[in-house]
Amino acid sequence: MTSLPDRPLSPCRQICRIKPTQSLCEGCGRSLDEIACWGQMTEADKAPVWERIEAEGYVVSEGNSARGG
Repeated sequence: MTSLPDRPLSPCRQICRIKPTQSLCEGCGRSLDEIACWGQMTEADKAPVWERIEAEGYVVSEGNSARGG
């Protein structure tokens, strides 16, 4: 069994602005669909999103998210 990285409930950093050219949040790097569905997504569904936003340089650290969304 593979251990999952220690991550907060959500990559939300409470910097909620959508980049019009990419349709991604400037704070967390997620798309509007990913943000809207996050609470219903399984850990398996979230894993590729986490990997992409981490690879793209969005800093994700413990305590980022107060809202969990």
